[in-house]
Amino acid sequence: MSARVQVYLLAFICISLGLGLTAYKKIELGFPLLPGEQRSVWTVEAKVVFNAEDKPVKVSLALPDSDPNDIVISQDFASPGYGFGWDSEGVQRRAEWARRNATGPQTLFYRLQLFHAPVRTPLEASTPPEVIDFSHLDESTRIAADSLVTHITERSADAKSFANELVRLLNNPQSNMDMSLLLNTENNSSMGQKVAIMMVVLNRAKIPARIARGLHLEDGRKRQTLTELIELYADPHWILLDPETGDTGTPDNFLLWQRGGVSLLDVEGGSNSRVTFSIIENSRPAKALAVALGEDTKAALVDFSIYSLPTEIQNTFKHILLIPIGALVVVLLRILVGIKTSGTFMPILIALALIQTTLFVGLAIFLTIVSVGLWIRSYLSHLNLLLVARISSVVIVVIIIMAIMSVLSNKLGLSQALTVTFFPMIILAWTIERMSILWEEDGPKEVLIQGGGSLLVAVMAYLAMTNTLVEHLTFNFPELLLVLLGIIMLIGQYTGYRLTELRRFQAMVKEH
Repeated sequence: MSARVQVYLLAFICISLGLGLTAYKKIELGFPLLPGEQRSVWTVEAKVVFNAEDKPVKVSLALPDSDPNDIVISQDFASPGYGFGWDSEGVQRRAEWARRNATGPQTLFYRLQLFHAPVRTPLEASTPPEVIDFSHLDESTRIAADSLVTHITERSADAKSFANELVRLLNNPQSNMDMSLLLNTENNSSMGQKVAIMMVVLNRAKIPARIARGLHLEDGRKRQTLTELIELYADPHWILLDPETGDTGTPDNFLLWQRGGVSLLDVEGGSNSRVTFSIIENSRPAKALAVALGEDTKAALVDFSIYSLPTEIQNTFKHILLIPIGALVVVLLRILVGIKTSGTFMPILIALALIQTTLFVGLAIFLTIVSVGLWIRSYLSHLNLLLVARISSVVIVVIIIMAIMSVLSNKLGLSQALTVTFFPMIILAWTIERMSILWEEDGPKEVLIQGGGSLLVAVMAYLAMTNTLVEHLTFNFPELLLVLLGIIMLIGQYTGYRLTELRRFQAMVKEH
């Protein structure tokens, strides 16, 4: 395999891998491609009220199950005079309040902040659930339910279609005598009783099902109660079913609070208890939520990434990851355009200094130091010093110039000139030395060409490296460095004319 083919193959692999990882972080982990994107964060407050009966009080409230699609940002409680704890040993996690003695109306609060993922994955069941035993039903109800099961089974193919047909009959009981009998038996056609009838029929049909309760997340809702849905087991997932419409799947912006028949609220030592919910929507940076989601799910691209480093190191990498952008600018302008620079990566170092000093202040400082340094360097050349001693002298002179500039600017109140310390002094000294040698060998014109070219490339690199979108992508999607690597490898194969060389053919164009 020739070297050219190997380069193309490696470039293709790097670009494909970089774009694939970037797409994965965007689609699966929710990382925003644009800076400043916001996501909705919901604050749900549960308010428990009851009348204490002048004796020890214990209150237990079921809390939302751990759902990989939801990120719990914070949770707290407010209950003056009550002790508080968590109970995670039962079927469902619960909040527990306790007090030795209480009398009269009592109010307890539980507040939850969470990020609700828009794309939801079905909840898997580790083992098939058991069918609930409804053998305690009276004879007429059991016969009607069994007859209804036979009727629906003939008109359905699986658990889902069975449930859909059952919902249709529930909403149109006149079309089936058995359904009319069940509704009359319950003597009520409220949604709660419809859910109860669905549970009876589904379990008589040996279809595992359970009641799921949750909240429709809407900003500004107050005193809400939980909405009841039916959850069917369809190996290996649970499917939510709306008993009113027959729609399957988790509704948009729906927070599942409780699954199964466990009680929502238990109060010992009190009466007339009830729980209501209030909901508020706020906005949070999308990137922070994506990182939290990745850490919560142990995603490899987050767990083994820059985000796992200390904050101070992350800030350092913010600048380091911009260097490849400067390298790409240098490659484009030198190989394709043909701009001459003093040193290959000198423009990148100047651009990094310009990021700290701002563009115009940095250019003024750079031109001042290099001009004064060239003048002093021309004097040192007459002393016939050896190379190492001459460069060391230039370094000391550069430091003296920087110190003088800092002191004078401080005395004159020019605080921006104090940023001169961000310029790498060794690089400045070496630049002065190279330009001085270039002046002696090729004349001042070549110094102006290479010096101007370096500043032009540095300014272009500075503009690219300080672009908000570029900063966002390089830090949050470091996988794109593979794409840059592939592009630079492809450009490295270019052997044609540079743009600045095309002027040689200008005379030929005029003749034609």
